[in-house]
Amino acid sequence: MTPSDSGTIPDAEPLAAAADLGTALRELIEVSVTTTVAAAEVRAAAELVRQATERLAVARRTASQLPALDDLTTGRRVFNPVTGIGSALAPPLAVRRDGEGVAAEVTLGVAYEGPPSFVHGGMSALFMDQLLGSAAAAAGLWGMTAHLELDYRGPLPLERKLALRARVAESAGRKCVITGTIALADDPDRILVEARGVFVMPRPEKVDAYFGSITDSTGRHAPPRRPSDATAVDERD
Repeated sequence: MTPSDSGTIPDAEPLAAAADLGTALRELIEVSVTTTVAAAEVRAAAELVRQATERLAVARRTASQLPALDDLTTGRRVFNPVTGIGSALAPPLAVRRDGEGVAAEVTLGVAYEGPPSFVHGGMSALFMDQLLGSAAAAAGLWGMTAHLELDYRGPLPLERKLALRARVAESAGRKCVITGTIALADDPDRILVEARGVFVMPRPEKVDAYFGSITDSTGRHAPPRRPSDATAVDERD
């Protein structure tokens, strides 16, 4: 998928196909951890999955090569494990501006289970890290996570809509402090998870060391100028 001279994408089919595959894989993962069919059916399904894997594996990019579908200038990361529409790991989370920060809602299925019927605590850390980074990006800042701490005030139930919020609390020089919360969407004032993160903008030599080998989808050397895990934020309030 190659942008035209105007910067637009003439053919949206590859992006739509990646999103379709991502959706199908998320459905498969959720069913795979809840199915009660006989072992023979499970084995037959596993063989079908292996066949699909073989079809997709005939052409692959390396880890240092950006996907053709990504656009770092706009924050589009199609395979991000939290917000990527093409990722089987992502819910995916749609992050939007919310007052002075950002917000998102998500309902997590059994694939995200830790304690029976509750979300795995590590998932809270993953989602908060992403949302805090998105809050930094929305404020015109960027950086990499230097410190992340969470207070778990109560378990997050599965299959209930959760409300996530984050905002920049402090910013000075290369460092910013960002706070975030997770609560039930229908009880937003009762905070179940509280997060605080310190994000630091790497010095130029560190950026070169970390990202100097990155190429675009054609193999051309293209290290990102503002590397970040933060993805696109919906500008609508």
